[in-house]
Amino acid sequence: MNVERPWLLQLPLATALFCGGLVAVATGCKKAEYQQPHLQVAPLPPSGIGSGTGSGGPGAPPGTAELFEVPTEIAARIKLERVVTGLARPVALVTAPGDVRKRMFVVLQHVGEVRAIEHGVVATAPFLKIPKLATGNEQGLLGLAFHPKFAENGKLYVNFTSSDYATHIVEYRVVSPNGDAVDPASAREVFTVAQPYSNHNGGNLVFGPRDGKLYTGMGDGGSAGDPNKNGQNPGALLVKILRFDVDDPKAVAEIVHVGVRNPWRFSFDTNGDLYLGDVGQNLWENVYVVSGEAPRVHNFGWNVVEGNHCFERKTCERAGFTPPVADYSHEQGCSVTGGVVYRGTALPALVGRYFYADYCTGLLRSFRWTRDPSSPTSAGFARDHWEWKPSIDKDAVLQEISSFGVDAAGELYLVELTGSIYKLVPN
Repeated sequence: MNVERPWLLQLPLATALFCGGLVAVATGCKKAEYQQPHLQVAPLPPSGIGSGTGSGGPGAPPGTAELFEVPTEIAARIKLERVVTGLARPVALVTAPGDVRKRMFVVLQHVGEVRAIEHGVVATAPFLKIPKLATGNEQGLLGLAFHPKFAENGKLYVNFTSSDYATHIVEYRVVSPNGDAVDPASAREVFTVAQPYSNHNGGNLVFGPRDGKLYTGMGDGGSAGDPNKNGQNPGALLVKILRFDVDDPKAVAEIVHVGVRNPWRFSFDTNGDLYLGDVGQNLWENVYVVSGEAPRVHNFGWNVVEGNHCFERKTCERAGFTPPVADYSHEQGCSVTGGVVYRGTALPALVGRYFYADYCTGLLRSFRWTRDPSSPTSAGFARDHWEWKPSIDKDAVLQEISSFGVDAAGELYLVELTGSIYKLVPN
């Protein structure tokens, strides 16, 4: 979900005005009405998805990153199923490692609650409630992650914008790992940083599968165009992917990656590969992948570039910037929602496929990512790039997609800010 444009969106898409990520009436800029586009996808090539001579150099696998329709025989075996409705602005859906009850936990942005979902039923009482939140469109309770050893230590972490307009990451403990509530007296502040504006707060939390550390994404501080020049400032903690060793009583922020504009949702595959959806400014939405095999600091280039494109200039120096493996223009959407790699068992044709979406138009896409064997630190290659909405969402039920989630079995869920959660299931 775009923690910027969509959350400012209070009108139907056809009548909402945007300008550089801010409502036009608020910034005084002029821009045409945003119209939901007709999505353009290529027909299946005669030899099928992923065929061809390849592109991108000698290390590239066969195929192309071009977008295609989902093969008919696969689309016919998959459908969307609504599993929950009536939630108040849900923005994240996560599971707790080792939870014998196999619950899912949904984050409700402005009421500041985490609610457990068990056997498809939402608990009537909150699992956790955070008081005194800022409740701007991009503020509130934004992220949740459970410690990898949650079954042993009962620890969990939340990311929220408080009434002091700063980002806070706080550790809590449950009364018992299988219990129904968090002990509010167990709060331990892990990290706080001031936010100069009310947008681009980031807010995602996830533990790395390789190092067991807690990762979060920090936006550029807000407004539009990075006015504080945090993008390429190595001394700023904004515009970064940060990491914390939360098992250290004095955990400090480590800078892992730089140059992200607003990394609303990112995730790790089981092998440590990082998939990141970075919300764009005026023209482009971007998806990045970083190999877990060759970790290094990546610079994604904001605000010199907006993905593959120079930002507000005809030419720019792009050497040293990691490019996205997939992008799309604002003719197709306006706010990327990063997703997850499918590792479930119910839909074997999807194993290893990364899903992402757009908040504004509800597009749903997926691809398979391949490392570049000739350059382990490069961006790698997206292949088998598919557009799902025309085949499984003919009734356009996917709207305002704020996040993705997986259950204990690895099955895939889509979260809508409007209050519903959908699941990909066998047809």
